[in-house]
Amino acid sequence: MKKLLSSVLISAALLGTSAHALANEIEITPKATYELTQQQGSDVLFIDVRDPVEIMFIGFTDQVDQNIPYLMVNRNNWRDDQQRFDMQRNPNFIKDVEQALAAKGLDKDATIITMCRSGSERGLPSAEFLRDNGFKNARYVVNGFQGGSIKEGEHKGFRVKNGWQNADLPWQSKANSDKIYRSEK
Repeated sequence: MKKLLSSVLISAALLGTSAHALANEIEITPKATYELTQQQGSDVLFIDVRDPVEIMFIGFTDQVDQNIPYLMVNRNNWRDDQQRFDMQRNPNFIKDVEQALAAKGLDKDATIITMCRSGSERGLPSAEFLRDNGFKNARYVVNGFQGGSIKEGEHKGFRVKNGWQNADLPWQSKANSDKIYRSEK
């Protein structure tokens, strides 16, 4: 154990990074997520934190263990200022994550990776929320499932850069019905 710790500290010093920063790394790339789930899938919980209705229109990867929305669309509250429905935190999020961990024989110390559409509105906040609730190894997929949108040019506004889909990782247009979130569960 001392050798491992020494190696981490030496590596951190060489990279100009503190051991604390390495231990608290919260971002993970789509490709690194895919590789991790391929190599250590039974020791990792990979969850899609998007609202299931969004998945119906955007697509899904069967690499995730489950869809557990972090924020859910409140179809009773339209926000004129943003031209969209309000989103509220899923009140069962922590309980659902705990159940998903238990189903894989894992505990709160396991690596949990969350993924949303772009990584910003639900990916990072869901990983931080998990960490704040005792899941110290929660991470999120930077740039999410669909990635960021192009700011100018022919494809302006389209999400055709970075993210899971644009990294040529496996995905499909239809969700796996065994993994999609149902509120009555």
